[in-house]
Amino acid sequence: MMCALGAAVCFGTASVLQAMAARAAEPGTGSGVDPALLLRAARQWRYLLGLGLDAAGFVLQIIALRHIPIYAVGAALAASLAVTAVVAARLLRVRLSGTEWAAVAVVCAGLLMLGLASGEEGSGTGTPALELGLLAVAVLVLLVGAAAGRLPERWRPLVLGFAAGTGFGVVEVAVRLIDGFSLAELRSPALYALLLGGGAAFLLLTSALQRGSVTAATAGMVLGETVGPAVVGVVWLGDRTREGLTWLAVAGFTVAVAGALFLARFGEPPPPRPAEAPDPV
Repeated sequence: MMCALGAAVCFGTASVLQAMAARAAEPGTGSGVDPALLLRAARQWRYLLGLGLDAAGFVLQIIALRHIPIYAVGAALAASLAVTAVVAARLLRVRLSGTEWAAVAVVCAGLLMLGLASGEEGSGTGTPALELGLLAVAVLVLLVGAAAGRLPERWRPLVLGFAAGTGFGVVEVAVRLIDGFSLAELRSPALYALLLGGGAAFLLLTSALQRGSVTAATAGMVLGETVGPAVVGVVWLGDRTREGLTWLAVAGFTVAVAGALFLARFGEPPPPRPAEAPDPV
């Protein structure tokens, strides 16, 4: 659980840096899948530093997924929004309302409940059909992102965000299905689902942050990366809770995700406030 929380800290801090870089980059084609946008954003040091934090967070996420259920890791990753809110308040002087500070506390309470209730990861290893289905979902994420550029501006960020979250969810499940690192795994559809889903998710999230409502995009991402993978973990991979604490795990997951959704506007913090001019003499 400490690794999952460490991943949330890395991802939450990285989102501040990457969102600033994405907005500063020149607009591209307007399509949901725009690799050139990623390249333009990558010219900025903030985006590169964010990628470094993402890499560290991904390593911690893999460790966490190997030891605790997917639903606990997913909720912890959604809590990265609470980290982003705190970082934005501290470094960018973004003003959080009392209700938003309460939402941060709610997220922390939900994670505490999950930490107390979560058991070990399930013993299920999945089936070939599940691996193929995961790869199909990754392809679908890419296709939905490509089509999202034609949607009305009102719906585009929500669809892009949900597709990005689903891509991240594919990564969560794929990590559990890949049994170590060997040449034999090169034949596993889960490996290609991980690469395709993760790459598509980064592209779509960068586009979503630049092209519309940050709140809608981030809310969609939180739902996409938490609910679906949690269901797969429980139904197909055998994730369970501690004896008699299922109710606490369900409550903790619900509370943590709900608190994260309330903080969705911090998927991208606003730019720093300009310095106030000195009073005239």
